[in-house]
Amino acid sequence: MKEMIVILLSAILTQNFVLSKTLGICPFLGVSKKLDSAVGMSVAVTFVMVLATAATWPIQTYLLDKYELGYMQTIVFILVIAALVQLVEMALKKFLPPLYEALGIYLPLITTNCAVLGVAVLNIDEKYNFGQSMVNALGAGLGFLLAMVLFAGVRGRMENMDIPESFQGLPITLIAASIVSMSFMGFSGVVDGLLK
Repeated sequence: MKEMIVILLSAILTQNFVLSKTLGICPFLGVSKKLDSAVGMSVAVTFVMVLATAATWPIQTYLLDKYELGYMQTIVFILVIAALVQLVEMALKKFLPPLYEALGIYLPLITTNCAVLGVAVLNIDEKYNFGQSMVNALGAGLGFLLAMVLFAGVRGRMENMDIPESFQGLPITLIAASIVSMSFMGFSGVVDGLLK
């Protein structure tokens, strides 16, 4: 149980896919302007991460590894993720049209979101069992949500500030993202303390 908690907290705080591994930056910068769209995108990404892990781990373990087809991992994982994103897109379009409209082009981009592929591959590389892989995927999704919500708040505050003209737009956004990323470095001691 302690190991699962460490995996979960590491994925959320110290090994955050956006702020530590710099994966999933496209939606992080593109959808974090408003809190509601940031939360919606994060929930969709988390859902796809967990489902992708639930599908890719058995495929890797019982098909690709068993028949020595490991070289096809990336192609197979991307196909699985693309199918899952299509399901999420259809569900959002039918049941939550405002969120579907708010996410716009970023929703289909979950297919190519390297954080989703990254968590699926990392679970295999770290030799996690199925349970550990699912906890890591959930933690990665929650970490993505945390990063998106925090950065949406930061960007909301920046809109009301007097920013020098040369820093307006993308420069101040990247500077703010780097400061938020550095703030997560302080959590490494917390997770390390749990291991003792």
